[in-house]
Amino acid sequence: MKDKLIVFWQSHSETIITLGYKVVLALAILVASALIARSVKKAIKNSKSPLKKVDETLLPLLSSIAGYLVYIIAGLFILDIFGVNTASLIALMGAAGLAIGLALKNTLSNIAAGIMLLILRPFKIGDFVDASGTLGTVNEINLFTTIFKTTDGLYIASPNGKVWGGNIKNFTRNGKRRMDIVVGISYADSIDVGLNVLKEVAESESRLLAEPAPKVMVTSIGESAVNIQLRAWAVNGDYWQTVWDLNKRVKEAIEGAGLSIPFPQRTLHISESMASAVTVNTNPQ
Repeated sequence: MKDKLIVFWQSHSETIITLGYKVVLALAILVASALIARSVKKAIKNSKSPLKKVDETLLPLLSSIAGYLVYIIAGLFILDIFGVNTASLIALMGAAGLAIGLALKNTLSNIAAGIMLLILRPFKIGDFVDASGTLGTVNEINLFTTIFKTTDGLYIASPNGKVWGGNIKNFTRNGKRRMDIVVGISYADSIDVGLNVLKEVAESESRLLAEPAPKVMVTSIGESAVNIQLRAWAVNGDYWQTVWDLNKRVKEAIEGAGLSIPFPQRTLHISESMASAVTVNTNPQ
């Protein structure tokens, strides 16, 4: 056995050494490409110049693409080391890519949707949005999914295709939002007094924007109340706290002005004949 190994080595030593050299070189390229890809992705994400001017929404995608490019280039170098004809391989990969694309059309549609989201930018990282029913703050947009953080702290990864394929409401984009404070007053109360109460509450609230100016109005005549409304605008940072505070203050101000906030009620009229029939039916036999 030993003699056979010696003969085999003597006959193929040059081939073995060459192959071993290529394997070691390929492993070195793989390790180097992994380190380079990690460094490039980290550099892009943490870049301050010149990518500082690039919207941070694009940075995760750019870093992912850069990492994949590094691995692709490393793969081509390794194939070239082993003598593979990369030109014909690229043509073969193109044909195979078509078949793979048909098989993975949903995955590729997510990639295409992610690119459209980054080009058209209906939202960016940090925006609070409602994207196809998912309500939360955008944390990341990558090649396949968009990452959200909900108001109750949940992590949601939504496929880009679903996000792009539905309506997108961006609550942050315009910088301000309108609030609608609705309160019902009794039919016996003065509507003018109720509207003046809402005006006074709006004028005393410094967080409301002067333009557009707050408005008060009668919105509907309900079954048991006349519904009046205060419409006002606030910047995004003040919106929710202002809504909560105004709801409390409006109730207190309405009651302080001597107006009542009625409960839902119905008036039941019983005719004399119906009352008689009820009386007869309830008599013991």
